Amino acid sequence: MNDQPLMEEDPEIQTQLILLAASKHDVEALRTLLRSGSANVQDPETGFTPLHVAIAACELPSPAAVDKHDSEETHENGYVSDKVGTAQHDGEEADMLASAKTVRLLLQNGAIWNDVDRNDETPGCLALRLGLKELYEIMVDAGVRAEMLLNRLDEYEPLDDASDADGDDEADRDKEVIDIHRQENTADEKDPNLSNASPAGEPRNEDYLQSSLRFQDGRILDDMDNGVMMAWETDIMKRTSDLLCPKPGLRVLNIGHGMGIIDGFFQEMLPSHHHIVEAHPAVLARMKGNGWYEKPNVTIHEGRWQEIVPKVIEQGILFDAIYFDTFAEDYKALRDFFSDCLIGLLEDGGKWGFFNGLGADRQICYDVYAKVVEMDLFEAGFDIEWDTMHVPEANKGEWDGIKRRYWTLQAYKLPICSFIG
Repeated sequence: MNDQPLMEEDPEIQTQLILLAASKHDVEALRTLLRSGSANVQDPETGFTPLHVAIAACELPSPAAVDKHDSEETHENGYVSDKVGTAQHDGEEADMLASAKTVRLLLQNGAIWNDVDRNDETPGCLALRLGLKELYEIMVDAGVRAEMLLNRLDEYEPLDDASDADGDDEADRDKEVIDIHRQENTADEKDPNLSNASPAGEPRNEDYLQSSLRFQDGRILDDMDNGVMMAWETDIMKRTSDLLCPKPGLRVLNIGHGMGIIDGFFQEMLPSHHHIVEAHPAVLARMKGNGWYEKPNVTIHEGRWQEIVPKVIEQGILFDAIYFDTFAEDYKALRDFFSDCLIGLLEDGGKWGFFNGLGADRQICYDVYAKVVEMDLFEAGFDIEWDTMHVPEANKGEWDGIKRRYWTLQAYKLPICSFIG
């Protein structure tokens, strides 16, 4: 290729050639360019990656433009021609196929699924905004693969220094895996919705439990102005309670009391046993002041669920309904709970749920983790049913004074889980 020496000498030219090939959906040219170039280059002005430009180049025409075009195309006898419309549709379908092929090639060559542009949009965000459903689903699937890989890599422990004759080869393979992990973590720093590690500025559970809390009207804030719980969640908690605890006399376990919203709804159903696990001293003090310790059939467990739950399991206590809603814990904590603990807590025929805020400040991240949790739950022996709820627009000032909105979406996917079979 004649441009090859020039590309190697000038990275800017190489970047523009890769972006141009991606925008034209020129798969063969792109494949050649990626032999020496990166699928993660970015346009210096827009921040577009090759994934962004491949998707943007497939933007659908607006309905108004389609209507105008149709109105101008008629036969001389007055009948509207459908040949142009059919050709236009065929062209759009061909563009979509070419774009999908380009996007898949980029992903196969290491393109980061959640890299953001200057408008803070990932390629999936762009596809969603442009109404490109097929491309959006490709990006969601790419996110699922990446997150499943990261989650699995977190389960492995580093090897010791001892090695056999094949040690050098093993080290080379380990380096490749580490490089993949580092690349994905770089993406998480730009868009930290899904990382198991706590990014800079994100609350950690250990710090949260040592922080002071402010109980304001309709919300709880920690001493760093993170929203711990808010009153807008009430409808979600009510619906969750109705699905988990539909009749009186059930045995209920709630992990994470917070504002006590769902525990209040559980109490309305007169459970035969109502256990609550809460770790924060300020919340426990408020529970004492509100009379929770004196309520009939209520047992308060003071401490982190990681220490409390094994003791409950040892006592052989089973529950018909379980809810999990902790603060400043990552997805790994939730996965550990349902993978390791629920089999010793949930009665046959019982149901459990959790607050589904995974990646809830970006739609694609929310959709990615819905699929990730489905697969992990299936592996752990659980079915899941989603009950989708509309989330109303925030009231004026509702998020004022809060460091970071932990919810920005219009629909909440409420999970209800049970043992398979």
